[in-house]
Amino acid sequence: MSGLVLACGNAADSLTGVGPTRTDVKIEKLPARPGKQDVDPLLGEAVVVAGTDADLAAVVLRLLRKDLLPATTVGFVPTDRKSAVAELWGLPTDPAKALDLALNGEDRPVPLVRDDVGGVLVGRGVIAPVRGIGYCDDTVALRGDARSLEVHAGPAGLVVTVTRGRLRRRRTIYEGRAFQLGCDPVVPVSDGVPHPRSMERWTWYRHTQDLRLVRP
Repeated sequence: MSGLVLACGNAADSLTGVGPTRTDVKIEKLPARPGKQDVDPLLGEAVVVAGTDADLAAVVLRLLRKDLLPATTVGFVPTDRKSAVAELWGLPTDPAKALDLALNGEDRPVPLVRDDVGGVLVGRGVIAPVRGIGYCDDTVALRGDARSLEVHAGPAGLVVTVTRGRLRRRRTIYEGRAFQLGCDPVVPVSDGVPHPRSMERWTWYRHTQDLRLVRP
């Protein structure tokens, strides 16, 4: 696809020597986790985000807020080889290969996960440790203590992994459209970014519109 490459944080360094030579592609350097003033003037029918999962989430949030999700194709060049987005959707972590795919591949919609405080989750959400009651749709996924809760997008909307035990860990996986948690105060982490304050309630759920992500 033709379009715009948003190089977030230090992502421009990863693109050195592998950047596009096509005249229909423009690279813009932006701060890490760019905000409204950085992103909104640059959005169009296609965009490539180079950076971390959190950087991608920041751009996708602006697409959501401007009601541009259905009209915008999004490519992603991960700068973190441990990117949950890359792992989930089979994206290359080599910058040259990832950029080639982002510019030349086709979009294949993936579920977009939101939270009830106005954010989005494109990679992995973590709450750990946690004590409370959690529901995946109508199923009780947690009652009591857990070492961790992990959430990511999945075929039905989202996948919840509950890990219990200390020495002998036991993992239980649930799939559904929403996960709701009531718990002792805890700080949720979305795409590697801790929430600014402790929360006693938290919800992740599938958005009504998918993300048009370029992927294999």
